[in-house]
Amino acid sequence: MNRQLLLDVLPAPAPTLQNYIAGANGEALAAARALAAGRALYLWGAAGCGRSHLLRGLAAGDGAVYIDARQDAGALRRLADANSAEPMPRVVAVDDVHRMDDARQAGLFALYNRWRECAATSRAFALAVAGDRAPLSMPLREDLRTRLGWDLVFRLEPLSDADKLAALAAQAAERGLQLAPEVIQWMLTHRERDIRKLAALLDALDRYSLATGRPITIPLLRAMLADPESQTT
Repeated sequence: MNRQLLLDVLPAPAPTLQNYIAGANGEALAAARALAAGRALYLWGAAGCGRSHLLRGLAAGDGAVYIDARQDAGALRRLADANSAEPMPRVVAVDDVHRMDDARQAGLFALYNRWRECAATSRAFALAVAGDRAPLSMPLREDLRTRLGWDLVFRLEPLSDADKLAALAAQAAERGLQLAPEVIQWMLTHRERDIRKLAALLDALDRYSLATGRPITIPLLRAMLADPESQTT
């Protein structure tokens, strides 16, 4: 097995608001945690800034729905149907709006209208939406662009290398791992820079260290990545 394939099969932890590494995005995380029925939140930023993580974290648990641009437009239309007898979710999270075609845009437009109509009623729900750019720059129909900015709007910044180092060090400390700073630096320098894949790599390294009875060092990390059996440890 090559090294990239090993990383691809590592299980990544489910995204939650608790395991989101905020970095410079502390205000956005606080807004997500405090998002109440009747409020809306729009998050935007470049790929890798964590917008999908926050939306999936908001949609975790019962009574919440996560929808992205790959899903059928019918999912949005059903949620927007004011005549439906089905109870509304407590949170509706809609991701990758910049990828939406005309039918999905129409569904999201109708959902925003229903969100506003329900905001002061017992059927109020929270609406969280994310895309790759600011509301007025989105390649969407004009009436939908304006709705993206109706309530809270946050730009998300990518994690700095220092944030990633701190996050991996904290994860290692929680596990009681004796992890030298140079091991974390090697992971960041030589492997994928996505924080969730780096966290999964640390998890695999912990298991490999236990299975081999060897301390965690850069040579052990290299051995794991070269070991075709390490995916089963």
